[in-house]
Amino acid sequence: MSQETFETTETHRHMTECAAEASRVGRGVPAARLGDPTHCPDWDVRALVNHWVLYTSHGLEHRALRKPLPDELTARDFTADPDWAQAYADQLDRAVAAWADPAVWEGEVDLGGAAMPAAELASMIVKEMAVHGWDVAVSTGQEYHVSEGAARLVLDVVERHGDLYRQYDGFAAPVPVGENATVFERALAASGRNPKLGKQD
Repeated sequence: MSQETFETTETHRHMTECAAEASRVGRGVPAARLGDPTHCPDWDVRALVNHWVLYTSHGLEHRALRKPLPDELTARDFTADPDWAQAYADQLDRAVAAWADPAVWEGEVDLGGAAMPAAELASMIVKEMAVHGWDVAVSTGQEYHVSEGAARLVLDVVERHGDLYRQYDGFAAPVPVGENATVFERALAASGRNPKLGKQD
């Protein structure tokens, strides 16, 4: 197995793991809390969930298929469906399955005027899945669990692309953490999030 094949296989494994955890967190979001505020500026839980669902499930599949997201999806309020969490879980399954084809990882993905290597884009969407999964979990009284391997992938993406995300207000300034911080806590902090928000008393 080549190093490139190993890396894409590992990324797909982490994608599968984070998708399963995202599905679990989604099912734990109470309908009564969709209007609650979050630590994400200007976003309540509904807006956060809609962003999360759009880009980490529909966006993930459309990137694999090299298709743009249609306006109907970008404008949809997914939470208007009482069964949105199950629909999200089903769509995540389809998206992860689309990336199971080794050919999907080859070449670049057109992002509308720019292009990015498919493997790099996939890792960035896994980061979105995990970091926004944590956002949703913390905002609804849940925890988000991630393996150290997946956490290292997330940290790597955050460190490589942090300046780009901050340019578009996707990240705030890094938050300091202690020496005993876990890999995922370091990733959250590097993205401008306070990992202590996820601590349950």
